[in-house]
Amino acid sequence: MRSGPGVQYPVVARLRTGVVLLVGSTVTVDGGDWYKIKFAAALQYPERVQGGMYVSADMVQTFLDPGDQLLTPGENASTTKRIVVDVSQEMLYAYDGDVLFMQEPISTGLEFTPTPHGTFRIFKKTPARYMQGPLPGVSDQVYDLPGVPWDLYFTQDGAVIHGAYWHDHFGEPWSHGCVNLSPQNAKKLYHWAEVGVPVTVQR
Repeated sequence: MRSGPGVQYPVVARLRTGVVLLVGSTVTVDGGDWYKIKFAAALQYPERVQGGMYVSADMVQTFLDPGDQLLTPGENASTTKRIVVDVSQEMLYAYDGDVLFMQEPISTGLEFTPTPHGTFRIFKKTPARYMQGPLPGVSDQVYDLPGVPWDLYFTQDGAVIHGAYWHDHFGEPWSHGCVNLSPQNAKKLYHWAEVGVPVTVQR
């Protein structure tokens, strides 16, 4: 990604396979299209994003998505689907009734940033978000991760099942409390799971 629409602008972030970004507008420069990236939610550290973020249309694959999907307060979604996160095994299981849809290795929270245990519901879906750290009261690690893909929120404190393009340590703890899947598995789960699906996190 560059700070402006053209190769003459400095690079502000490197794209990786699995990144999902929200396009705000298209700018044509010297016969080539550039997508201006926008963010669906406020950034934790907006001062780190100076100027714009633009991506050459030649470097990405576009798709349409309805965007944020929210569970209506008080709504009791009727579904036979459920997700089980087993922290001791570092495995995620997704069922429709008694039929296993998915069984994949995950990365849950590290010792000092554990994934919350209990039974929850997916109350929000969004195809991408910009994650930044440090997280006050959680971790002092500094990071900037644009385009974190396929997000299924299950606690109001920010615990999310999502794709992780920045590591491949699935099968062992590696997160700040979220549940990390490979981007391809996160995409598959995201399109299968509607808001309201129960999520059980167990030891």
